[in-house]
Amino acid sequence: MAALLIVVGVIVAVFVGFNIGGSSTGVAFGPAVGSRIVRPVSAGALFSVFALAGAWTIGRNVITTMSSDIVDAAMFTPLASVIVLFFTGLALLLSNLYGVPGSTSMTAVGAIVGLGLATGTLNASLMFTILSAWIVAPLVAVVTGAVIGRYLYPYLDAKLAFGRLTDPLVAVDTTGAIPRLSINQTMAGRDLVGSILVVLIACYMAFSAGASNAANAVAPLVGNGALAPSPAILLAIGAISLGGFTIARRTLATVGNDVTDLPILAALIVSTIGASIITILSFLGIPASLAVSTTSCIIGLGWGRASRARTLLDIATPSTADDPGPSVATGALKASPTDGDAGGETPAASPTVGELAEDEQPAPDAQHATDASVPRVGEEDPDELSAESLFDPTATARIVALWIITPTISVIGAFLLFSLIETV
Repeated sequence: MAALLIVVGVIVAVFVGFNIGGSSTGVAFGPAVGSRIVRPVSAGALFSVFALAGAWTIGRNVITTMSSDIVDAAMFTPLASVIVLFFTGLALLLSNLYGVPGSTSMTAVGAIVGLGLATGTLNASLMFTILSAWIVAPLVAVVTGAVIGRYLYPYLDAKLAFGRLTDPLVAVDTTGAIPRLSINQTMAGRDLVGSILVVLIACYMAFSAGASNAANAVAPLVGNGALAPSPAILLAIGAISLGGFTIARRTLATVGNDVTDLPILAALIVSTIGASIITILSFLGIPASLAVSTTSCIIGLGWGRASRARTLLDIATPSTADDPGPSVATGALKASPTDGDAGGETPAASPTVGELAEDEQPAPDAQHATDASVPRVGEEDPDELSAESLFDPTATARIVALWIITPTISVIGAFLLFSLIETV
């Protein structure tokens, strides 16, 4: 019976890893594939390599935390491991059904907490540390995004723009007897630098995803001794890679819930901040959600961009019925208008990741905005800033609600189930 449960546990772990790969590949390499810098197959290969690097190095710290530190490793019987993995898979299912970038890490930890509460083996001090990190990390992401959006983003947007390439930066040439790599020789040097930057950030996000997500698929199997850490990592990344080469094609086509409506520059900023936060937490052995960090950064970046219509003094001054002040709508990450008095023209808004992914006709290789005069804080038109909303407040409320509901269901469900097993 124990052997059968271990086999079931491995199957469920592969299912979890498969779905993680399908969603994470799209989020990490969406900008690169949408811009035609790399093809979907190349994205899957790069994601697999860097996810393995992240899991094999600092990802071991997260596996240790989830397999033996939150609760004693002896609590991970074959049945307990299957139950924990079941609730992790349930989180993926709920997230996919509601179209929400859910937190697999938080739900997996929730199931382990339910096990610890039912058996009286929960490491309360460690869980306090983890919960604190879950509160601080999104706040850091929001504040960092807000500062960049308010003070830096318009200047970056005036200098940089990412369009869609006619040919990929790197492709596999199959015209000869032996396939070989083909480098795009036609793009300008500035386009080459921008394209390399997009790919590097995508690889960095893949590294972070591997470091944080491998544990979600295999930590219970490591805890019960069914797998050693190294084979468990290979199993997790194998399943994640399988998802990256198969169902990720769909997420690459829509480019993920987190970044579809973002200009590519904003997507790169969000990816870098989110991946950095998760990499640091993974190094510390703290399981955390890449989806939560990136979405929080989107909120902060959008608010910061829109808040440029008002100075800090205006924001701090209470509004009145007669003078409500400029409306600050979260979002509007588009190209900054130029100073009309200076005779400049308003550059076209940077294309979003979703627009690039859905457009069948590639634009020219060079699509850089002119060096526009960026209005200072408090001088921008609030109507311009609020013309495009970065996210729907209703949808944001649904996302945050799911972040709370799924781990809560995991904790309560696992606690009740493990309590029932203990009494039988």
